[in-house]
Amino acid sequence: MGIYRRTLAYYRPFLWETVAALGLTLLVTGLSLLKPWPFKYIVDGVLTKEPAAAATREQLTAWFGTGTPDTLMVLALCVALVLITFLAGLVNLGSNYLLINVGLKSLLRIRTELYAYLQGLSLKFHDARRSADSSFRVAYDTQSIQTIYNRGFTNIFSSAVMLVATFAVMVRIDARLTLLSLAVVPLIVGAIYYYAKKIRAQSTTIQERESDLLVTVQEGLSSIRMVHAFGREEHEVGQFHRRAGESLKANLRLTFTTVSSALVVGTLMAGGTAVLYFVGSMHVLEGKLTLGDLLVFSSYLLMLYAPLEQLTYTAWAMEGAAAGARRCFEVLDRPDDVVDAPDAKTITNAAGSLDLHGVDFGYDPDRLILRGISLRVEPGASVALVGGTGAGKSTLLSLIPRFYDPVAGEVSLDGMNLRSLTKKSLRAQISMVLQDTLLFSTTVRENIAYGRPDAGEEDIIEAAKRAQAYEFIMAMPDGFASQVGERGGHLSVGQRQRIGIARAFLKNAPILLLDEPTSALDATTEQCVMETVTELMRGRTTFLVTHRLNTAHRLDRIIVLEHGRIVEDGSGPDLLAAGGVYASMFTAGHYES
Repeated sequence: MGIYRRTLAYYRPFLWETVAALGLTLLVTGLSLLKPWPFKYIVDGVLTKEPAAAATREQLTAWFGTGTPDTLMVLALCVALVLITFLAGLVNLGSNYLLINVGLKSLLRIRTELYAYLQGLSLKFHDARRSADSSFRVAYDTQSIQTIYNRGFTNIFSSAVMLVATFAVMVRIDARLTLLSLAVVPLIVGAIYYYAKKIRAQSTTIQERESDLLVTVQEGLSSIRMVHAFGREEHEVGQFHRRAGESLKANLRLTFTTVSSALVVGTLMAGGTAVLYFVGSMHVLEGKLTLGDLLVFSSYLLMLYAPLEQLTYTAWAMEGAAAGARRCFEVLDRPDDVVDAPDAKTITNAAGSLDLHGVDFGYDPDRLILRGISLRVEPGASVALVGGTGAGKSTLLSLIPRFYDPVAGEVSLDGMNLRSLTKKSLRAQISMVLQDTLLFSTTVRENIAYGRPDAGEEDIIEAAKRAQAYEFIMAMPDGFASQVGERGGHLSVGQRQRIGIARAFLKNAPILLLDEPTSALDATTEQCVMETVTELMRGRTTFLVTHRLNTAHRLDRIIVLEHGRIVEDGSGPDLLAAGGVYASMFTAGHYES
């Protein structure tokens, strides 16, 4: 029940719309109860002359007047049936519109909340998750909240009202016949309960299989160049076919369960209907009921069983939707590993001094990557981080914008522990240029201004010029309005890097983090990009992760990491003169120079 209570919470802002819709539902129920009566009056008041139907004929005479032709009365009753049906449909239209409108608004609400929460969760969460699974939860699992409301709670309300109202009318017509007709209800409830548990479990399996299928598609299409390069198209299709087959099997199991459950419930209802027909026919023959009464009673029994059948499918739909809702709430219940302190301060115009004191860190606390890191960097200084693969260079860099918090020790900016600052204000003081600059599938202008969306056109152009990107941008068909394609696919690697550097120029933050900004470039492009990087570094506290020792050698300071520890710290010439680890790497040519 916890899932359903939490789902209802998303509908509280739309309470009055829901109340209005449910009020219309009550009116629809009342109009639906009137539908069988015009035909009863036709049968008992016009078509038959049984003594038991005398009261009905007298009532028609009172309504239409003595001497009214039978044809006119039948026509009037047929018109009444049409009007009742039309009014019921019109009111039902308004009710459904309101309910669907509320459902879609709540769907928008949970989708936005879930996506916003995913955006705010630390990288530790995303590192452990497949992005396609998170996408599936936002796009598809969230739809369960609408299913639970529109096909769940509202159906339960309307069905319950119809059940009570129909039962009350049927008891007034023939109490014994009513009780006999309802004898199968406990069996129906038992069948619903039995199959509901199976449907929830099987629905959960389907959600997981569909998520796995989306992961396969996303990975295969996002890596299409590699797939073609290695001729692995058939392998990828085989992977997709296997995942799709698993999804098919899960869907078939659920389909078999729902179809077999519908067979059981339908048979039980047919048994109840057969009892009605037999006993009701006996009552007509005995003169206890008129033929019209039996017809009305039969119509009401269908009205009684229809809500029961609706409740059956509603229960199964809600169990299936609960599986998706649970996957949404799993994310929303996940605590953030990197949160703002209640009294976190906002930092503006940072000077740029950074201190790391006794820092330990590991993505898994039992397996540390950084151990006992202590260093101080003065404002405006440039520091290169070098070391072998897995030494912890990029990991150390990721602690500065507080993508992760250290397991032990602290990182400080201008003497303030990063944990005491708001993440938003801290990251506003930092610009980053990564090895593979990520561009969004929008315009060049919007990509450059991503870190400062309020920037004016002149500032964007100036940033592009300083990044030596202006000329190739203007050579594009629409200049700064040109689309860069998915992940910047319309641009070369060097062009993407310059767009990333222009973005950093425009942000103009006092701290600059560079993670292998030229490793994927050829020598000529690297030289051009490094000219812009050098310009970008001027006056900023800079950390540069690089395998290019000729680049690192020109910086103010070099930190050499081995197995997560600082083994050397000094300027390039001093470290060469010391003849230690850095000198060995430099002379051995383990790094590109």
